[in-house]
Amino acid sequence: MMQMPAPDAAVIARRAEIAAALAGIVSDGVIADAEGVSPYGSDGLTMYRQSPLAVVLPRTTDQVSAVLAWCHANRVKVVARGSGTSLSGGALPLADGIVLAMSRFNRILSVDYDNRVAVVQPGVTNLAVSEAVAARGFYYAPDPSSQIACSIGGNVAENAGGVHCLKYGTTSPNLLGVELVLIDGTVLRLGGPGMEQPGLDLLGLVCGSEGLLGVVTEATVRILPRPTTARALLLGFPTVADASQCVAAIIAAGIIPAGLEMMDAPAIRAAEDFVNAGYPVHAQALMIAEADGHPAQVDEQIARIAAIARDHHCNHLAESRDEAQRLLFWAGRKAAFPAVGRIASDYYCVDGTIPRRQLAAVLAEISAIVARHGLGVANVFHAGDGNLHPLVMYDASVPGQTAAAEAAGAEILKACVDAGGVLTGEHGVGVEKRDLMPHQFGPVDLEVQSRLKVAFDAAGLLNHGKLFPSLARCAEMNAVHVHAGRLPFPDLPRF
Repeated sequence: MMQMPAPDAAVIARRAEIAAALAGIVSDGVIADAEGVSPYGSDGLTMYRQSPLAVVLPRTTDQVSAVLAWCHANRVKVVARGSGTSLSGGALPLADGIVLAMSRFNRILSVDYDNRVAVVQPGVTNLAVSEAVAARGFYYAPDPSSQIACSIGGNVAENAGGVHCLKYGTTSPNLLGVELVLIDGTVLRLGGPGMEQPGLDLLGLVCGSEGLLGVVTEATVRILPRPTTARALLLGFPTVADASQCVAAIIAAGIIPAGLEMMDAPAIRAAEDFVNAGYPVHAQALMIAEADGHPAQVDEQIARIAAIARDHHCNHLAESRDEAQRLLFWAGRKAAFPAVGRIASDYYCVDGTIPRRQLAAVLAEISAIVARHGLGVANVFHAGDGNLHPLVMYDASVPGQTAAAEAAGAEILKACVDAGGVLTGEHGVGVEKRDLMPHQFGPVDLEVQSRLKVAFDAAGLLNHGKLFPSLARCAEMNAVHVHAGRLPFPDLPRF
């Protein structure tokens, strides 16, 4: 992790000036001492670290509006932050900006069971939504592995997915409306509780925009009745290729499982040692396939998936006997990241998406890339939609290994794009993939995206330096280059 030098006198003075001004808006929610801001200096992508000038913790939309309006008038950069679980550096602070921490926005405001809608604040955790409506037999479908900690606001920013997104979608189709505050303090309401809204689909624009367009202060989300029945199959295969071909065959057969996840041998062994979920440690690939719905429908899907798996050389097949065992099957998958953390000093989680037909070839290429850099890898991924999460294992205490892990990650992402895929499935671009954007997008594509950013935030104050390899500013589209994700930069404009 990169350590930053102690702030100089000018930074200390500027910090005091900003803190005094913002304390007039949020009297009990401004942190400006070096020790206090330190916990906000990184998100889940801990390769990079940067302390902000100050952290502001508002409680109301009016306070968010006033803080942003002040920052806009005084040209202070702002990074909005939820729970900080982002894995792309999306919530990485700026040395010359503030963090707007939304953790105090932690209430579920209303639930309408008749219309299957919940209105929640952005600091509410993903799992808390499901827990709040469970007694009435409802739940919130998107379920990232970090759902116990990640916040709804962050889910909206990254269009987060989860192990059940194959059937139920990522955040986007489960998001009905937001309250959004623009950088000048304007408060907008986009979408609403109904299925369709008039006008341009600005809600679709905001979901997945990584905090570049505005700050979400309220979200209206879809809740669903919990399926009557859910059962999972645990399937072991002798090769990754067999499992990958099985995935393609299941989808080709017209079956849309509630979940279809895969892990390779290193991930299987790490998860089994950690959770004791009954995973076949001899297998080279493990698949978890789940069917849910009416009991007869589940019986039929489970039987068809099992038959397809046997046709693809499945050598271990276990069906969940009850709800406890089904949850245990998933516990190993959802704990895979911390499980790998027990066998590696450090790991770098990569996030790319490929066509399902390319799974076997790209996984083989990933192994070759990591081996060339002298590192290890464990693969955990959403097989049904081709969203890969290679965990590149390295030791940050060994000179050169952090750089090797970053280089391997970049090669993996390029391989995903070259195979017909994209740079990210659910973790976002942030600073991690920003300099790889030209590998997927041409100059015209990037300019159009930049102009869209300018339409919302002409001065480039919101989450500055994220997503775009060169961030367009103002009508002239002058470029400010941000290099390699390490802050602060001598070529960035300073106060």
